[in-house]
Amino acid sequence: MKLFDHPLLRKYTGIVRHDLSATYSRDLHKWLAIAPVIGVLTGLIVTLIAEIILKWMWPPLLAWYVRHPFIMIPCLVVGFLIAGLLMQYLTPDPNEHSTEEIIRSYHEHQGDVKMRPLVPKLAAAIATVGFGGSAALEGPSIYAGGALGSWLWGKLRRLGLEPQDRRILLISGAAAGMGAVFRAPLTGIAFAMEMPYKDDLAHEALLPSLVASVVAYATLASFLGTAPLFNFTGKTTFSGRELLWAALLGLVCGGIAMVFSIIFRRVRRFVIRLGVPHWLKMAVGGLLTGVCGWAFLAMFGGHLVPIGPNYEAVGQILQQAHGTLELIVFGAMKLAATLFSLGVGGVSAMFVPLFLTGGSFGAAFAQITGQAHALDLYAAVGMAAFLAAGYKTPLTAVIFVAEATGGHSYIIPALIAAAVAYAVSGESSVSADQRLHEAVKVPELWRIPVADVMKRQVAKADADSTVREFLKSLGPFSPHAAYPVFENGHAIGMVAMRAVNGIPPEKWAETKVREIAERNVPRVRPDCELHDALRLLGSQRGQDMVLVESEAGKLEGIVTKTDVLDALASGGAGAASRTVSPAAAGGKPSDPVAPGPA
Repeated sequence: MKLFDHPLLRKYTGIVRHDLSATYSRDLHKWLAIAPVIGVLTGLIVTLIAEIILKWMWPPLLAWYVRHPFIMIPCLVVGFLIAGLLMQYLTPDPNEHSTEEIIRSYHEHQGDVKMRPLVPKLAAAIATVGFGGSAALEGPSIYAGGALGSWLWGKLRRLGLEPQDRRILLISGAAAGMGAVFRAPLTGIAFAMEMPYKDDLAHEALLPSLVASVVAYATLASFLGTAPLFNFTGKTTFSGRELLWAALLGLVCGGIAMVFSIIFRRVRRFVIRLGVPHWLKMAVGGLLTGVCGWAFLAMFGGHLVPIGPNYEAVGQILQQAHGTLELIVFGAMKLAATLFSLGVGGVSAMFVPLFLTGGSFGAAFAQITGQAHALDLYAAVGMAAFLAAGYKTPLTAVIFVAEATGGHSYIIPALIAAAVAYAVSGESSVSADQRLHEAVKVPELWRIPVADVMKRQVAKADADSTVREFLKSLGPFSPHAAYPVFENGHAIGMVAMRAVNGIPPEKWAETKVREIAERNVPRVRPDCELHDALRLLGSQRGQDMVLVESEAGKLEGIVTKTDVLDALASGGAGAASRTVSPAAAGGKPSDPVAPGPA
C-alpha cells in the first residue's frame, strides 16, 4: 500500500492519465462498435435492391427491349408513372430523395433523415431504374445507408453519441451503400466524404465510413460474390505522349460535363416549379427516356442501349467493335436519357451515367486520335474525367478507376485527366446541394446548445395574412430582416423583408404572406450545438435565421447571427432570457413563439 502512495508513482500515474486522455480525446473507439452495425444493415438492403433490379427486372426487360425497341417507350412510361405516384402520395416531398436528400440533410438538418418514407422511396427507385431509367443503384443505396445511419443515431445514443455524431453516421451509411453497390469499398469511402462538398471532405467521418463501407461490402459479397462489377484488364505501361492525350481528354470531358451540369440544374429547377402533378412529370420523363433508347437502337441496332443501369454496357464498349459516331451518339443519348430520367424527378443518382458517358467519349477519342490500341486506357481516363467534373469528386473518380480496372495502371493518366476536368468545369456540379468548404469553425461554440441562446419570444407572421396586414401588424416596431411564418399552428418557414420589398405596394392587399414565404429554412433541435447553427447561418444560401423545433415539430425559438455573436461575447450564459433579436425576427417582446395571427 505504501508503494501505491509513493509520490513519484502518483506523479507519473497522473502524467500517463493525461497522455491517455489526450490520445483518446475524440472517443474513436465507439465507432468500432457502431459502424459495423450500419455496414451489415446497409449491406443487406443493398443486396436486396441489387437482386431485384439486376437479376429479376433489368435482364429480361433489356432482352425484350432489344428484340422489340418500340416497347420500351410504354414500359418506361408505366415504370415512371408508378415511381411518380409513390413519391407524390407516399412521401412528404416528391422532389427530395436519393443522394441529394443525404447531402441536404448533412448541411441543413444535422443528419436527420425521416425513416417513414424509406420504403416508398426505395420502391420508387426500383421502379425508376428497373424499368430502364438512365440511372443505377447508387442512388437508393446511398439513401438507404444514410437513412439507416441517421436512424441508428437515435437508437444508440446511450453509447455516448453526441448531436454532431448524427452527421457522421449519415455519411458512414452513405459510404456503406456506395461501397456495397459497386463492390468497391474504397470508392464508397471516398465518394461519401467528397459528396457533401465541391472542394472539401467530410473528414470527421473517415474512420466510421471506412469500417461501415468494408463491412457492407463483405455483407453483400457473402451473397453475391466478390467479382468486380466493371472488371476490365488494363495495360501496364503508358508513355509521356499518352499523358498529354489524357490531359486533352480531360479538357474535352470537363467542358462537356460543365455544359451538361448547367443544363441539368436549370431543367431540374424548371420541373420542380412546374405546376403539374409529380406523376405527370414522371410519365413525360419516361416517355422521353424511352424515345432516347428507341432512337439509338433504330440508328445503330445491336445490344448497346443508352438506358437502364447499363452495367453491361461497360464490357460492350471495351470488348466489342463500335464506330466512332456510334460511341459519340451513345454518350450524347445517355446524357439526354439521364436528363429526362432524373431531371423530371426520377429516384436515383447519376454516378453510372456519368462514368459510362465518359467511357464512351474516351473510347471515341482514342479512335479519333489514332490511339485505338489503347482504347481501354482512354475509356478509363474518360470515366475518371467525367466523374470528377460532373460530381466534383476527383479522388473518387481515380479510386474508382483503379478498383474497376483491377489494377493501378491507369492511376497517373486518370489523375491528370481528373484534375484538368475538375478545373475546366469550375463550380458547376450536377448536385444542387453540394457546398463549398465550411469556412465557419468556432471551437468555443461546440459545447453550447442552441436552447441556451435562442429567442423564445418573437414576432410572427400568419401565412393567411396579406402583405398589407402583415406590415400593419408590426405597428411602431421597426421591421427586421425576417419573421417566422405560421400556418395551422406550425411554422412553415419565414418571410424576409427583402421579399416584401420586392412586392409593389399596390399589390400588398392581394398578396398572401405564404406566397412570398421562404419554406426552405434550416431547422434544428434545441440540443443542437451552436456551432452547427452558425454553419447553417453562414451557408452559401445566406440564411437569415434558424428555426429551433422540438422532436414533435413545435417551434421553440429562433437563432440568428446576432444571437451567436452575443453567445461568443457572454459564453452562452443568460442568453435564453433575451427575447428580441435585432438582426432577424423581431417585434413585440411579448409575442410568444406560438401559432396565431401576426
